[in-house]
Amino acid sequence: MAADPKSVNGNRKFNPAQPWRIEESLDLYHVNAWGKGYFSINEAGHVIVRPDTQGANVIDLYEVVEGLKARDLTTPVVVRFSDILAHRLKHIHGAFAQAIAENNYKNRYAAVFPIKVNQQRLVVEEVYRYGKEFGFGLEVGSKPELLAVMAMTENAPDRLIVCNGFKDDSYIEAVTLATKLGRTIIPVVENFDELGLILKHADVYGVRPRIGVRVKLFSEGSGRWSASAGEKSKFGLFITEILELFNVLKGRDMLDCLQLVHCHPGSQLQDIRRVKDAINELAHVYAELKLMGAGLRYIDVGGGLGVDYDGSGTNFSSSMNYTLNEYASDVVYRVASVCNARDIPHPMIVSESGRAVAAYHSVLIFDALGSSALDKFRVTGQVAEDYVGDQELPQPVLDLFDAYRSVGERRLVECYHDAITAREQILQMFNLGLLSLEFRALAERLYWATCTKVRDYCRKLERAPEELEDLESTLSDTYFCNFSVFQSLPDSWAIDQLFPIMPIHRLDERPTRTGVLADITCDSDGKIDHFVSLREVKRALELHELRDGEKYYLAAFLVGAYQETLGDLHNLFGDTHVVHIRLHDEGGWWIEEIVKGDTANKVLEYMEYDVAELYPALARDCERAIRDGRMTIAESQLLKRFYEKELDGYAYLEPAGA
Repeated sequence: MAADPKSVNGNRKFNPAQPWRIEESLDLYHVNAWGKGYFSINEAGHVIVRPDTQGANVIDLYEVVEGLKARDLTTPVVVRFSDILAHRLKHIHGAFAQAIAENNYKNRYAAVFPIKVNQQRLVVEEVYRYGKEFGFGLEVGSKPELLAVMAMTENAPDRLIVCNGFKDDSYIEAVTLATKLGRTIIPVVENFDELGLILKHADVYGVRPRIGVRVKLFSEGSGRWSASAGEKSKFGLFITEILELFNVLKGRDMLDCLQLVHCHPGSQLQDIRRVKDAINELAHVYAELKLMGAGLRYIDVGGGLGVDYDGSGTNFSSSMNYTLNEYASDVVYRVASVCNARDIPHPMIVSESGRAVAAYHSVLIFDALGSSALDKFRVTGQVAEDYVGDQELPQPVLDLFDAYRSVGERRLVECYHDAITAREQILQMFNLGLLSLEFRALAERLYWATCTKVRDYCRKLERAPEELEDLESTLSDTYFCNFSVFQSLPDSWAIDQLFPIMPIHRLDERPTRTGVLADITCDSDGKIDHFVSLREVKRALELHELRDGEKYYLAAFLVGAYQETLGDLHNLFGDTHVVHIRLHDEGGWWIEEIVKGDTANKVLEYMEYDVAELYPALARDCERAIRDGRMTIAESQLLKRFYEKELDGYAYLEPAGA
């Protein structure tokens, strides 16, 4: 769909008489709002990455894609910027350090990274390495995650490991053995039966365990994950159960082992009031248990620190109405206030803010394969010119001609309704066998041409009539893109999560189309039709006309949290290529590591196909075709070589000759 040169998809108006400027692209795609200084656009019209948000050293994203192509790595590809990951950890530490100083807090803060947020080995290793100077640790939620972390955390006795999730006997035994190895590891009791397992293995191995307990808060969360907090939440103990746990430990002279209280106020908390309520309640639970004699040392405020995906800074599910500094200040202030009022020592504050750590550092880049437009149909409105047959035109078709010719500023709604009515009548006649395919095709051209004409008139108005407001999205193009929503952006499909999406080049050009993005799966849900806006969710994205023989690259940003571990193999599209990019000390960038994406044979093996049997089966069929004269030996060899090559090739679409 052609975009209005004065107003694109409802955003602020741009002067069509002036050349398109970089600043207009920044404004159109709201880059400064959601980018938080990490992303911008250079004079060449390319998206750039500024890993520390302020430095002069930048990374040109289009240049990265071209560099990868020269290394035989085609899109789709996930590009991880390790320096952004390091900066996020430093930024979070700095926010809490400032809050601790301002509130005269007498202890320290440490983040523990929940590896479920991004379980990729390289990401977890980088978080752990970059967090060393701040004493940050890791959080696990399952036995496999614990086994991985046990090996990764050697010779680091002071760095915290928090163990959440349901735990069986062997999970608790692994925690106990990790304690004997010297790890500072705390299993958080999620249901009362876990306490018995902890005590059992402590006796068997002669370990004095560190124990945590998750509190089932009365305070409810907000947004999509509101049910993860409150009295109906999945995890945690009621206060009655916590007191029972307290008495069990007291009876065994083990109150010193109860060292941590924990809560989970929710994920992606968009409303700071929910944060304040949860922390205040948890702090009072901590203070009461401490005064009763528990050996508490840590208060774990859980996750929930949001990411402003749309940049609006509002109480919206894809945004947050607070800043990182405000979050840190509220947490520290409320814990300090309760402890000061009860005259008890300040505990070490722990948070599990995985989304805020990981989201910014990953970008999914993909290419557009082609597009489909509804405003491409052209008619003159004159029967003699638009219809070359000799049959008499049915009345509904004549009505469409009349609707098209009658479109004017004063009759927009009337003509639009007339076109809809005529189209419905035509479809009914066709389904009853009363209308030829030729007339249906003519009616189709007339209908979409009428809609386009009405839309073009609406663009000249200060405000379009309410009945016509959906025409822009109805007439938007479909851009077919080389990626799988289900594999790389599952939250977009499953929970309508907004991710900033925009072209990574040609941003010094005026976008002349709007469209939705369809992936290459054969599923109607495989599309993205909601986009970031500061006021309301956009139903179409501003795009550029595709050029023959030239790649058009788009990117989805802030995808480093959850998207790489929640994806599935719909249509057997597996993991994309992943590349770790670092800034060079002397300027520019370099590739730290390449992780090749899944090949066809690998994803087939995931689904339990015996790949070793596939090629021989095809080879036998080739020999039968030669025997029966349907194929020459040369053709058979060509097919077998092709099949073998494709089994070892990238699961996604590749350019010819790649």
